Formats: sequence, structure tokens, C-alpha cells
Amino acid sequence: MLAVKEIVDKDLKTSITFEIMNSLPTWFSPPEHIVEKSIEHREMPFFAAFDESKVIGFIALKVHNEYTVDMYNLGVLEEYHRQGVGNTMLTAVESYCKENGFKFITVKTLDSSAQYEPYERTRAFYCKNGFYPLEVFPLFWNEENPCLFLVKYID
Repeated sequence: MLAVKEIVDKDLKTSITFEIMNSLPTWFSPPEHIVEKSIEHREMPFFAAFDESKVIGFIALKVHNEYTVDMYNLGVLEEYHRQGVGNTMLTAVESYCKENGFKFITVKTLDSSAQYEPYERTRAFYCKNGFYPLEVFPLFWNEENPCLFLVKYID
């Protein structure tokens, strides 16, 4: 049974981050970045998806201001892709945003000019869920990884 919970325990945020990100090397690497993210996530609003007691995904949010949160990191175990886990987590995030007065959710992902198939699915997920591409920042990460910036309005 799929359940999404807001996680407040900092150590649990760290362990979930390590578990999920390390199991998704196609999307998250190198290892030192995973360590950095696990530390950053400790201070962020954080949601995790569970299949019974097994953690299968997470979203960490970065609050930018009173209007905007960024989906700073999102990961779902690959064997659970295309089963509604991301949609269910996004619904929980949108509820959190409405309850806390946020108007926009942003997300950054790899732009299509990089031609990397796993991120084609990532971009399709965001667009299917109401995110609109706003701008490409070619040097945000580096030349090989151009950043696509997307936004969703929460009404």
C-alpha cells in the first residue's frame, strides 16, 4: 500500500536520501554530491513514499521565499517508476504548498539538448503534471549539463 508522509526527523531524511539516491546512479552522482544533498535535505521540507514499510521515493523542497518552493531533489526507485509514486508525492507537496501559502513550485532538470534518455522521462513527468518550461540556463551546472527551469502555479 502506497503512503506518502512528511518526514521531520533529520536522521531519517539523511538515511532516505542515501538509500534512494545511491540506488539511482543514472540520475544522481557522484557520491560526494549525494553526501552534500543528504546534509542539505536535513533542513528542508521532506516527503517520502512508502510501500508498506519500504521507502521507495522522496522529494526535498527548498523554500525560496513566501511564494515559491523548489523541488530540490526527487527520486523514486526505478522498479517503482510509472506506478503513480511521483504523482502521489507531488499531490502531497501541492497540499503542503497550499497549506503554507506558496503559489509556485519550481524544478530544475537536464535540458533536452543534452540528449540523455533517462531525463526525457523526467521532463515528460514534469510536463504531464502541469509544469511549464521557462528557460534554459546552459551554464547553471556546466556545459555538458544544461539546466531546464520549469514552474507550476498552485491555485
